[in-house]
Amino acid sequence: MIQESQPQASTSLWQLRRVLSSLRAYPLLSLGALSSALLLVAAYAVTPQLFRWAIDQGITQGNLSIVLYCSAGLVMAAVARGVFNFGQSFCAEALSQSVVYDLRNQIFSKIQTLSFSYHDQAQTSQLLTRVTSDIEQIRTFLSTNLIQVISGVVTLLTIAFILLVMNWQLALISLTVVPLAGWLMARFFRRNNQLFRQVQEQLSDLNAVLQENLLGVRVVKAFVRESVETERYTRLNDDLVAANMKTIRAIRNTFPYIFLVSNLVIVAVIGYGGITVIEDRFSVGELVAFNAYLLLILQPILLIGFAAPAIAQAAASAERVYEVVDATIEIRDRPQAVPFTTCGGRITFENVSFRYPGAMSPALSNISFETKPNELIAILGMTGSGKSTITNLIPRFYDVTSGAVRIDGRDVRDFTLESLRSHIGTVFQETTLFSGTLFSNIAYARPDATLEQVIEVAEAAQIHDFIASLPEGYDTIVGERGVGLSGGQKQRIAIARTLLTDYSILILDDSTSAVDAQTAAQIQSALDDLMRRRTCTSFVVAQRISTVRTADRILLVDQGRLVAQGTHEQLMAQSSLYGIILESQMTAAPALQER
Repeated sequence: MIQESQPQASTSLWQLRRVLSSLRAYPLLSLGALSSALLLVAAYAVTPQLFRWAIDQGITQGNLSIVLYCSAGLVMAAVARGVFNFGQSFCAEALSQSVVYDLRNQIFSKIQTLSFSYHDQAQTSQLLTRVTSDIEQIRTFLSTNLIQVISGVVTLLTIAFILLVMNWQLALISLTVVPLAGWLMARFFRRNNQLFRQVQEQLSDLNAVLQENLLGVRVVKAFVRESVETERYTRLNDDLVAANMKTIRAIRNTFPYIFLVSNLVIVAVIGYGGITVIEDRFSVGELVAFNAYLLLILQPILLIGFAAPAIAQAAASAERVYEVVDATIEIRDRPQAVPFTTCGGRITFENVSFRYPGAMSPALSNISFETKPNELIAILGMTGSGKSTITNLIPRFYDVTSGAVRIDGRDVRDFTLESLRSHIGTVFQETTLFSGTLFSNIAYARPDATLEQVIEVAEAAQIHDFIASLPEGYDTIVGERGVGLSGGQKQRIAIARTLLTDYSILILDDSTSAVDAQTAAQIQSALDDLMRRRTCTSFVVAQRISTVRTADRILLVDQGRLVAQGTHEQLMAQSSLYGIILESQMTAAPALQER
């Protein structure tokens, strides 16, 4: 078990060193924290010498002036310790906040650039925990534990030198605690690094259940599953507590030994030191000073010991954070990528096959077709047939496994991602709205759009009348995730948002699935008119044949294969599958009307 955790511990400590390397970006704060720490050590180191001087030269000699001078020196040392301690804490906290500020931005920016395939497999709760809890663990390490370790090491070296100069025999007895404590803490790191990572994983699992319940609270209540969800959350909470208790037991099995060794050393020093004082080989003041130094040398050992669990936890958190920062961006610009500026409207799929990462079977197999400029293409098929996958390959949300997708004869991978996607308008089946006003949601891709432009696309999406009826109109604040709006209203806002973009290719992925048939027909009519008037090639993904009747061409997809293509009339005559879909929908329509 120990052998398995050693490579993990090495990896975690390497990632922690990466965090430390980021301190170089803030040299003044780093220098301020380090200088304050060194001056604080010096203020502590001079204090026992003032005690020794006051006892040996003042009290035992009856010299009041020496006692007064030493008292004044002790007051100045105390003030200096307060000033330097504040400087150390302030600079360390400012430094930690600056580093984690950069780290938060770094991980958030990386999440924005990661491809769909990464987000398909990554849990949102895991990412949230890494951006919040793991980052906070790193901040605590930088603001508190790091300065404790640095101060502790400097104190150990400084006090060890002073002790050796004062009495090397007592110093050797005192310093035996250092290698023993170091060995115990190294052993603690080797054995328990994976344990601290497990705690963070358990916290992520707990956050996952919390997130699911917050998002799905209506479903939970509708099916009266409150007690079941509470039990599930409690079970994971118990697992988290159990993992934390394991870390406490690990601390219990290590640090009492450090305390025991420290106390035994104090007993040995007092015993041997008392003998040397009796034999006049050591003065009382020197023994008092030596004992004070001994406490100073034990204090950093204990502080480093207490910091060890936090350092182990920060190392595990750093590894988890850098797993995201170092994640491979699968969809990226090629070295010689060029801007996508004009679109003639000819889109070609050449023997395209695609398999989702981790999937056992391909989602698409040997798809080939070519569109004409300004053509309205409908993609029809059963659920899970691969309709949305086809359209996701055009803006390179995914890259083909084999074959090529071309625009005007050029592979889409030859274009820069930003320019390609900025000229492709996409309405996803799952609607996402952001916090803010209805105006800002519609103008999301064009913040400089005028109210007239927003109203124009809202009218095309059949949502303007609803917005105009609201007391605050387009300034109405959208609730969290669009709460307060129906599914159809959110979908129409998403359509308006896409229509406002400067698109040359328009993709509507089942964009009217959440509205009634009459509204869907109105939206489709407006969109058809808009698409006919605007120079663009359009793709409409749908399950309802009524949505795609007016398309110039219908692509019929079944189990990842293009099985037929043509107009509605041609497919009625040529494709049995198309006839089956049409018959099933015509049969279902009267049944729905009866209800």
